[in-house]
Amino acid sequence: MLKFTEDHEWLNIEDGVATVGITAHAAEQLGDLVFVELPDDGSEFDKGAEAATVESVKAASDVFCPLSGTITEVNQAIADDPSLVNSDPMGKGWFFKLKLANPADADALMDQAAYEAHTS
Repeated sequence: MLKFTEDHEWLNIEDGVATVGITAHAAEQLGDLVFVELPDDGSEFDKGAEAATVESVKAASDVFCPLSGTITEVNQAIADDPSLVNSDPMGKGWFFKLKLANPADADALMDQAAYEAHTS
């Protein structure tokens, strides 16, 4: 199940675990990324907490935790090569996997059509 936030994060949810990243729209707005700071494995976050940081040639920006949960995996590849976020934001450019505290909370997030309307 693919969901989106107003802060331009995407979540692909399977069996109560969300793979989280930033949308192509966000990556385009940021420009070429030069640095990504990821959360620690096992960290717990509340919805809306700052979970990661990205820096581009234009600006630094926070990536927020879209729902409450625990980090189960981070994508070290984007820390080593931040350009993956620009080239494949909804594929190889994912940020972290989050075991959702309450998977039903995802129902309140936007689907793809609603997100596209939000960004147009």
